[in-house]
Amino acid sequence: MYKMKELQNTEEFNTYIQEGPVVFLFTAGWCPDCRVIEPILPEIEEAYSQFQFVEVNRDNFIELCQEYDVYGIPSFLAFEKGEELGRFVSKDRKTQEEIESFLDGLAK
Repeated sequence: MYKMKELQNTEEFNTYIQEGPVVFLFTAGWCPDCRVIEPILPEIEEAYSQFQFVEVNRDNFIELCQEYDVYGIPSFLAFEKGEELGRFVSKDRKTQEEIESFLDGLAK
């Protein structure tokens, strides 16, 4: 099991956004595509250690999903100093290569 930090509340989300760089993974326990990427997440976290990774359970934070137009999971949103750096949001299954390509794009 990977050790990605889990979001506890909206205030914590807002704090992460203001600091960063942070990558939020929007997920849910019932999401099969989310389970598929779980085994690769520790490797991705290690390879992209310049980012703090935070898991957001969409069922607990449905208002955040609505506010940030996250209507499919698994999805990724990245922020730093209050600015959105990028988003990889869709209802499609993500591959390790697609996730790394998204993160590579943020690092530029």
